[in-house]
Amino acid sequence: MCGTCGCSDPANAVTMTNVATGETVQLRGGDPGHHHDGHHHHDHDHDHHHHHEGDDRPHVHGPGGEVVLLEAAILAKNDTLAAQNRGWFEGRGVAAYNLVSSPGAGKTTLLERTIREMNGQRPICVIEGDQMTANDAERIRDAGARAIQINTGAGCHLEADMVGEAARTLDPEPGSLMLIENVGNLVCPAMFDLGERMKVAIVSTTEGEDKPLKYPHMFRAAELVLINKIDLAPYVEFDEEKCRAAISEVNPSARIIALSAKTGDGFKEWLDFLKA
Repeated sequence: MCGTCGCSDPANAVTMTNVATGETVQLRGGDPGHHHDGHHHHDHDHDHHHHHEGDDRPHVHGPGGEVVLLEAAILAKNDTLAAQNRGWFEGRGVAAYNLVSSPGAGKTTLLERTIREMNGQRPICVIEGDQMTANDAERIRDAGARAIQINTGAGCHLEADMVGEAARTLDPEPGSLMLIENVGNLVCPAMFDLGERMKVAIVSTTEGEDKPLKYPHMFRAAELVLINKIDLAPYVEFDEEKCRAAISEVNPSARIIALSAKTGDGFKEWLDFLKA
């Protein structure tokens, strides 16, 4: 997993950009005290622990069991920070959802339509995760919500310390929705708790009906699965019932909503879910 793929390397640079101000700060890698664009990083409230300063995760070299120990240590530290995030969200009445999918499943388009159709009924802020660029966060800002972009560099997922830093920077008002768009990947994000209320997995009709069977850990970790791009189903010979059966096979308790972020088909059920 991530203990061996390189994304946990302390030299990997992780940055956070506030698209409203253009301020970019470095969360990991290189010199953690260096900040771009001439901006200075300000301390937050005392309940915020700067776990990103440096990288004190253990780095164990060697085959077999030593790699397992490294991975266990990384996950254990992440779970501790995720628990802190969860308490922070709950204490402020913020409902945080971790959106996970393959690249191109339509997460950002889903968020854009969600923001526009909610139309201010509930405050929404977004944490965008990508390896590079702030393109998606800019789309979210243009749709009408505040957004923070986290660029993970070589990293293939968001982690709890990144989300904690971004959440405190956004400082959502009580009762807000916090929508976290994870890096496009159906493997590693399944293992990393961010402190969210739940994971929402998105599968698109263009990916085929068997995606949940190929990546069972992710779909097992999700409480809600959205089947997106349902408007394209007739054109890509997508069998919705087969996909629903595949989801239920790996996760019988998962709620399933079929919709189209492009046309709005089925979107009311998703919005009702968020409002509830």
